[in-house]
Amino acid sequence: MDRDKLMKMAGAVRTGGKGSVRRKKKAVHKTTSTDDKRLQNTLKRLGVNTIPGIEEVNIFKDDTVIHFVNPKVQASIAANTYVISGPSQQKKIQELLPGILNQMGPDSLVHLKKMMQQLGAGGAGGMAGGMAGMMSGLGALGAVPSAPGAVAAGGDDDDVPDLVDNFDV
Repeated sequence: MDRDKLMKMAGAVRTGGKGSVRRKKKAVHKTTSTDDKRLQNTLKRLGVNTIPGIEEVNIFKDDTVIHFVNPKVQASIAANTYVISGPSQQKKIQELLPGILNQMGPDSLVHLKKMMQQLGAGGAGGMAGGMAGMMSGLGALGAVPSAPGAVAAGGDDDDVPDLVDNFDV
């Protein structure tokens, strides 16, 4: 091989030197951690405090429930701001029903009874029958008063003894 031929081959594979093309650098994309840091700074300015010991959070929205397991919950009472962060799942109310009945308020239970009636009228007897069985097993929660201060119908007052004597002295 002659010297000229070697110089041409070396010139083709050269990575540095005078007049060579610079190596391309891969673009580094911004990660979401910068957004998280910015959000945490804003929350810190609002004065949120972490609330420890919360095992799950359920947000009811129409027929679905946004379900958080072991979330990080922060609150600022002064700013009327609550932050729930962590992995979430979209579930139907029927999937969580036995476990969330004690978390539901009186109006939610009334809404649940209406849903049961709609399911029964829609021909889904198996589902409505199963839900009716769960509601009948609730006891005092199943008998939701329609107005605040109303007395629940049923024999729940059997365990309360009658007042016999006057204790005013």
